Amino acid sequence: MKNLQNVIGYTFQDPALLERALTHSSYANEKGHKRDNERLEFLGDSVLGFITAEYLFKTMKHTPEGELTKLRSGAVCEKSLAVFARQIGLGDYLLLGKGERQTGGAERPSILSDAFESLIAAIYLDGGMDAAKAFVLPFIRTAETDVAAVTDYKTMLQEVIQRNPDEQLKYVLVAESGPAHDKTFTVEVYLNSNCISTGTGHSKKKAEQAAAKEALSLMGIRA
Repeated sequence: MKNLQNVIGYTFQDPALLERALTHSSYANEKGHKRDNERLEFLGDSVLGFITAEYLFKTMKHTPEGELTKLRSGAVCEKSLAVFARQIGLGDYLLLGKGERQTGGAERPSILSDAFESLIAAIYLDGGMDAAKAFVLPFIRTAETDVAAVTDYKTMLQEVIQRNPDEQLKYVLVAESGPAHDKTFTVEVYLNSNCISTGTGHSKKKAEQAAAKEALSLMGIRA
């Protein structure tokens, strides 16, 4: 447990909380007197959801509620949490029953994601919300590239422009280059008759999204 605390950069005042966070129900059942991490997982899910929601709310100021919900769901899904858990080698520290460990439980996404949430709860209970944020936010920030990949910049730009009913947006494909299997497309965004930005991508849709993102940036809107 000392090594894990070095890895995560947090030292527990109450090491029993960490041990409980690492205790799978299969191990607790074998030992009889151990408490598993399921209640911590319940709490950790809520703490993680709040930290992620607050982070997205503050950093993606012009993204509508529905999109924020999708982004939060993607950041805290089982697949993402299992990836986070593997980054700190959490599976190596889990207390698993013999059968669970022999069948690869230490690498099972469901077990890893649950343990990661339990660890968040343990840190929160031991050190408070600031400690939990310090642990969680680096993982959320590393997922920003994936978050940006699903952001609909065209919709964001359209919502900005619609504030003035007389303004009209148009996307124009102005160039394409490269071999058929690896083309690059260039798109310009026009506001009425004026070109306001340009974007490139390996599909027309990606080029349009890139152009919309640039337009938002030029308007001083962080996207």
